[in-house]
Amino acid sequence: MATKRTAAVLRPALNGFLTPCLRSNCTPKFTLSSRSLSLQAAGPRKSSARSRQTVRYASSDASADQVAKTGLYDLHSSHGAKFVPFGGYSMPVQYSDLSIIDSHKWTRENASLFDVGHMVQHHFSGPGADAFLSRITPSSITTIPEYSSTLSTLLHPETGGIVDDTVIARLPDKFYVVTNAACKEKDLAYLTKELDSWHSESENPKVDWKVLDNQGLIALQGPKAPEILSRVLDTQSVQALEKLYFGQCMRATIKGTDADILVSRGGYTGEDGFEISIPPYATEAIATFLLDSAKKELRLAGLGARDTLRLEAGMCLYGHDLDDSTTPVEGALSWIIGKDRRAKGGFHGDSIILNQLKKKSEGGGVSRRRVGFIIEGAPAREGAEVVDAAGEKIGNITSGCPSPTLKRNIAMGYIKDGLHKSGTEVQVVVRGKKRKAVVAKMPFVASKYFKAPVSK
Repeated sequence: MATKRTAAVLRPALNGFLTPCLRSNCTPKFTLSSRSLSLQAAGPRKSSARSRQTVRYASSDASADQVAKTGLYDLHSSHGAKFVPFGGYSMPVQYSDLSIIDSHKWTRENASLFDVGHMVQHHFSGPGADAFLSRITPSSITTIPEYSSTLSTLLHPETGGIVDDTVIARLPDKFYVVTNAACKEKDLAYLTKELDSWHSESENPKVDWKVLDNQGLIALQGPKAPEILSRVLDTQSVQALEKLYFGQCMRATIKGTDADILVSRGGYTGEDGFEISIPPYATEAIATFLLDSAKKELRLAGLGARDTLRLEAGMCLYGHDLDDSTTPVEGALSWIIGKDRRAKGGFHGDSIILNQLKKKSEGGGVSRRRVGFIIEGAPAREGAEVVDAAGEKIGNITSGCPSPTLKRNIAMGYIKDGLHKSGTEVQVVVRGKKRKAVVAKMPFVASKYFKAPVSK
């Protein structure tokens, strides 16, 4: 039934099949970290040796019959995708027409289409939705305008540790929430427990929760993304897109379809772009239509490029740069804690988190902070130790790779509080050798988000 509906609804908008991608003999040149805007549940970090062509990904212990497929699996296959298990799904790491480095550069210069359908999409509604989300996150949920969103974190009640990072958007009648694929089982158990606790308190208003199973999600990223998306939207949607800024979302319609899509301006690469939530029956047809409408500017991109892009953009990878033992303050995410929340608290772990926001002279602060590093010599990978001049351990690397844009080795990790200022010289132990490194500001590559003008 779904197949017939897709053909009937979307065929008028399509202009034929895509030109097959050219075959290349390139091989991955980066160690791949797995994510989000996603990642395996946190566990003890271990250092391990990896060759340049080793690919690291989530759910590596999953057997073939346990790995699911997104609605775009066949499309990936037809474009020569190389698949890896990722967050419980078989996901493309790269394609036959571009190396990971070339795909990275293509995104920065043109536009790429990423399949993020492995992410978990939710709806929270009902009279208690605002208050419930305010309890489990530190964000100012009640002040989010309609069709606007915020990055946030789900928090453990006692410790303020991060259960998962998430994006929360307010729609007219509900909240749209996206969480990480590899945290799915943990997140579902957490949300079930939290909702049961919420509803056990008789004074709390009802909250309805729906997981959008099989809902498509694609990310159109790069400087040419707005032009490409405008080509396939109907006239009314194009006009709305011109006024859509970073962090905002809108309902839209693709030409010749009846599919109701949600377009959010943002993404995981640091470039201007959009994440598009699509009904299951229309996902493949709309992705194909986008590719077919911009054959010279748009290409599919996989997890390899997505990982190097997000690290250049200074974005965290849950299960590596963030985990259950990390608070938002330690993770350099204090900005997600709303001003009203700082004054009144009322969220999980508030006593710990609010105390961490205080100065050390007031009895607050943290012992470590997430920072960026520029490293000389060989690239540092997850698990590498950060040491001082005397060889004493003062931190650790959580993500690292050669930067295709900067032509330098970059990394993210944690360092002892007080040594976290940009320009601080340290050393990183790579393959048993100490390499010179310096604490650096993030993002490593300036973000190009389409932001609203700042009012004076």
